Amino acid sequence: MNTFESVTLEVSDPTTAAAFYRAAGLDSYVTVRGSDAPSTGFRGFALSLVTSQPGNVDAIIGDAVEAGATTLKPATKSFWGYGGVVQTPDGTIVKVATGKKKDTAPAARQIDQVALLLGVQDVKASKRFYVDNGLAVGKSFGGKYVEFDTPSSAVTLALYPRRALAKDAGVSPEGSGSHRIVLSTDAAPVTDPDGFVWETASA
Repeated sequence: MNTFESVTLEVSDPTTAAAFYRAAGLDSYVTVRGSDAPSTGFRGFALSLVTSQPGNVDAIIGDAVEAGATTLKPATKSFWGYGGVVQTPDGTIVKVATGKKKDTAPAARQIDQVALLLGVQDVKASKRFYVDNGLAVGKSFGGKYVEFDTPSSAVTLALYPRRALAKDAGVSPEGSGSHRIVLSTDAAPVTDPDGFVWETASA
């Protein structure tokens, strides 16, 4: 596993989900496919969208809500910047944020970075798993956060404590069943310590 290629969301209604991600401007970052695998509660992951200013956060969240997303946390200022959280019609949690507190240009639906945050029980153990399987670490902050160097993907891969990720999203950390997400790599299929499934990109 030397690369992280792409993100596939498993959804009950692929046609509706695909239409949502197109309308929300996220179709270049994720793909969808059908699945009825049982899944309840928090699925253990979130998409984090980073943009350059508060007006962009509002524009992105506004488009997502108009396309059918529901608000989990309204966009608001905090000590670190400005951001909010929504949940897509298929249940995926999306956080939209900026480190800036004031606009310096007209608002635009411009996404500067997309990260897939995997909520894991033990960040250090999961980091070892991924390093042992060939991924290179880009940033690491002990047991709080790890970001991998994933140049072949439009999405950055990162690890975050599961309970902290759920709290940040405004949901209960409890959940069971399928994560409803599949990650693609250049290597053989593998499942990580928290049950996230990786498949060969050509599969």
